[in-house]
Amino acid sequence: MRSEQVLHDLWQVIDDRITRPTPGSYVAGLMADEKGIDRVLEKVGEEATEFIIAAKNGVPERIVSEAADLQFHFLIALRAAGVSFEDVIRELEARRR
Repeated sequence: MRSEQVLHDLWQVIDDRITRPTPGSYVAGLMADEKGIDRVLEKVGEEATEFIIAAKNGVPERIVSEAADLQFHFLIALRAAGVSFEDVIRELEARRR
């Protein structure tokens, strides 16, 4: 599976969990938190900090794990903010030209 497809599939799962929340869903629970988007953004900050520490410590397995956590929570934050992953991809493509 191509890396773009993994991110696209992950986006679809996140969108589904937000659109049709189910009991036990981590994403649905995060979005239902009384803090709203602030809770999601706190998680992005937490995961960014953990990624920075992992990168500074130079342990490849931790860097990869924390990068995945950060990407996951970043996508949830985009969706919570009403911005699509495709919007970000289009912006990156425009900057590349």
